[in-house]
Amino acid sequence: MSIVTQGFVGARLTEARRARGISATDLADLVGVSVQSISKYENEHQSPKLDVVHKLASQLKFPHDYFLRPLPTADQRPVFWRAKLSAPPIARDRAEVRLEWMKETVDYLAGYFDLPALNIPKIDLPDDGFADSDFVERAAKTIREYWDIRPGPMPDTIEYLETNGILVSRIHVRADKLDAFSQWSDRCGVPFVVLSRDKASAARQRFDTLHELVHIVAHANVPHRRLNDRAYYKAIEKQADQIASAILLPELDFIGELYAPSLDAFLTLKERWGVSVAAMIMRCKSLDIIDDEAAKRLWINYNRRGWRNGEPLDGKMPKEEPHLIRRSFEMLIEEGVQSPAEIMKALPFPPADLEELADLEPGTLTGSSPSRAAPIFKDELLANSNVVNMFGRKD
Repeated sequence: MSIVTQGFVGARLTEARRARGISATDLADLVGVSVQSISKYENEHQSPKLDVVHKLASQLKFPHDYFLRPLPTADQRPVFWRAKLSAPPIARDRAEVRLEWMKETVDYLAGYFDLPALNIPKIDLPDDGFADSDFVERAAKTIREYWDIRPGPMPDTIEYLETNGILVSRIHVRADKLDAFSQWSDRCGVPFVVLSRDKASAARQRFDTLHELVHIVAHANVPHRRLNDRAYYKAIEKQADQIASAILLPELDFIGELYAPSLDAFLTLKERWGVSVAAMIMRCKSLDIIDDEAAKRLWINYNRRGWRNGEPLDGKMPKEEPHLIRRSFEMLIEEGVQSPAEIMKALPFPPADLEELADLEPGTLTGSSPSRAAPIFKDELLANSNVVNMFGRKD
């Protein structure tokens, strides 16, 4: 006789399915039940039997306890998606689930730590449109001055966000045009930024980080209905790009170091400023250093050099990394406050996903790590010397 699972949370099944990018029809086939049954489980019109739950957990690669975990209250504020208009819905679904996991993770950590207090400026949007260059420059100046950022290149962008109470994570979103997203969480009382680990160069990631910062300080109270207006959404995305660019490249400081508006000149500044050549072209255009014709020539040469698929120095510049969430977990374990097993019991998410979300080394929460190839000394060398085999070869 099969036992019905008590306390099964249907919304968690929906969440797990979205996290894996699997349709209800495909999941039904994998588990051996009807699609109608999956729908009933998710809507909590029927509880699955215990053997079905085991199959669901196995196919989706989730701990059994995940499906018994109550779902927190949902936030009502909008999520700002980078490339919302072109990113596939399945990628947004997958990413949004991880945003919710991040909130639950921070809720858990807040029970052990006092996280940095929120300290961000508030920028009021103008009533006369979004294309005003004076507003862009003022907004960028306000942010830099509020955080007392010295003249010149912007230091570590993620560190500034975390120091001032904004929670940052990086995940594999598996969508070419979904570089980052953010949301202000009323439930947690803080904003969240999630960056893509996929393909983005260090310079692009810095830009994306500040783009999301603009949404947090300037667009958090924009009503949903306005964001559903395609033209309006494109306008605030453009505005976030322009302000992020002005934060990274303050007019006087940038112009003072730019000896000529050319690709080679931009490239000499790229590593010091942590800004892509493409962003410098756009910034020069917005500052009227170059006109439309000059910008067109730069883009033609940019494409001829093959930089559209990757600029020089992209592989050399290290990406900035979030530290706050990772260090919190490391301290819990190092100080013996919580063991990895206790953490996984409190946060029964797939271990690899939680480790990625927290920027932890793979295996931190499971006690296992990917095996690595290792050289082994030749037998004759070991027989004729005092060399110790450091790789644990067993005869």
